[in-house]
Amino acid sequence: MNKVKTGIIGCGNISGNYLINAKKFPILEITTLADLDLSRARERAKEHNIPKAVSVDELLRDSDIELVINLTVPQAHGPIALRAIEAGKHVLNEKPFAVTRDEGRQVLTAAAAKKLLTGGAPDTFLGAAHQTARKLIDDGAIGRPVAATAYMMCRGHEGWHPDPEFFYKNGGGPMFDMGPYYITDLLQLLGPAKRVAALTSIAIPERTIGSEPKRGQKIKVETPDHLAGTIEFHNGCLATVIMSFAVIGAQYPSPITIFGTEGTLAVPDPNHFDGVVKLMKLGQKEYTEVPLTHRAGYGRSVGAADLAYSIRSGRIARASGEQAYAVLDIMQAFIDAGQTGKAVELQAKYERPKALPTGLAEGELDR
Repeated sequence: MNKVKTGIIGCGNISGNYLINAKKFPILEITTLADLDLSRARERAKEHNIPKAVSVDELLRDSDIELVINLTVPQAHGPIALRAIEAGKHVLNEKPFAVTRDEGRQVLTAAAAKKLLTGGAPDTFLGAAHQTARKLIDDGAIGRPVAATAYMMCRGHEGWHPDPEFFYKNGGGPMFDMGPYYITDLLQLLGPAKRVAALTSIAIPERTIGSEPKRGQKIKVETPDHLAGTIEFHNGCLATVIMSFAVIGAQYPSPITIFGTEGTLAVPDPNHFDGVVKLMKLGQKEYTEVPLTHRAGYGRSVGAADLAYSIRSGRIARASGEQAYAVLDIMQAFIDAGQTGKAVELQAKYERPKALPTGLAEGELDR
């Protein structure tokens, strides 16, 4: 299968992870890097032996590039994706897919009009732990899913991140920053969601940066830093979700737990691909560790590789733009419900992606 020539726009912290892991997938050929700071693109290109480092405009004009991996800041995800589509390129956005529903719809509509594919991070749900958890649910190991919990609670990122302001602006906060990992995993485990009810707050209205080079500077928090609510899924399962950048020392049994009529499943951190999956069956008093059914060792870029296979084969992508938009719809519903005090009916149409087959070799995503 011919390689898909790929360019990356945005050469910040996460780009190194993408570049390292892309080498595991023969379908991807990353030829070009771009960044608003050209020196940063050149530094990354030299570090990872990428042939070209250019401006964003130059990358988009390059007719050889078929796929753009968009690793810009969240507020630029929609605009850069639209520019890539206008240039005739498929595009995969880092999370979140966009910062508003309207922006996300524009991206999907523009791509459909040009018969181009879109994708969206996170792709951690394709990791061995999360595909194992899905297989257990699909095989009936816990019976019918009745309830779920998803918790991500910490004090926020201003103490360590070198440029943390965007975490506290619209399109940031714990829901838009970390929520994509948890909501994406819940969707792939439980299927389409129906509505959301939530309460939200800005618990710490002003943050002080504790890291260099902006130590001591103040950040005005513009988006909820603590959210608690419920997602109702079409299969009847009710998921309790708490996302917070305002607490210290939070402890909970597992980041995601799925409770069924015949058992309970403890799912590891969806910010990581691998981890320990635990199962407690009806009649048991303790969890037992479940052997992973899928290959471990994936990293960032597996979603881009999956999209590249879709470009070549025409099959539906797993980490698709449609899935990323459904996640965006749910996240925005949490914000909307918190503002209005009313449950929000979800708008996005979502089709649960096809599970990864077991027994895949390294670099393989299809048989």
